[in-house]
Amino acid sequence: MIGGVVLELMRSGYRVVVVDDGSSDRSADIALASGAMVLRHPVNLGQGAALQTGIDYALAGGAEFVVTFDADGQHRPGEIIGLVEGLSREQADFALGSRFLRQVPRLPALRRLLLKTATLFTRLATGMQITDTHNGLRAMTRRGALAIRLRQNRMAHASEFLAQVAASGLRYVERPVTIDYSAYSLAKGQKTGDAFAVLLDLFASRLYH
Repeated sequence: MIGGVVLELMRSGYRVVVVDDGSSDRSADIALASGAMVLRHPVNLGQGAALQTGIDYALAGGAEFVVTFDADGQHRPGEIIGLVEGLSREQADFALGSRFLRQVPRLPALRRLLLKTATLFTRLATGMQITDTHNGLRAMTRRGALAIRLRQNRMAHASEFLAQVAASGLRYVERPVTIDYSAYSLAKGQKTGDAFAVLLDLFASRLYH
């Protein structure tokens, strides 16, 4: 999937950074051949660490806006501009994508339960009135990106990200985005054990803070 995702983003005029989190396949080579800058973790550190590496690299390179974008083909490059425009129009530092601001997508029961539970927990823990906790399509200004320091390295990093947005006191907005589900993307994270692991990470993170 990674080659097509990178090519679409490059054709849309964006600079693309791919973080290879200790993969054992050809993902990094394909991303590099497709035009992305590839940063490599020698061992797998988790999605939170991968995102933090990408954010740090973008900031070091002088980026004024940073967008996080999943590599599995679920997101649409054409929706990035709406997020970035939302930052400027609303004078916000974070624009959070939400799949639930449009027609509610058809999801397996376990995935829907996990998303709803995580969103409820995040609302209670942070006071943020959001509709979608686990959405990887987000945009932030440089000031917003500097306020992020991710430490949770499983799926709970998404809720940790929102907790840090809330703690920063910076303005955030939600914007509708579309998630294009495929058999490949839906196959990820569907084990019951994975769902419990995410919830345990969330509660552990809350207790730690």
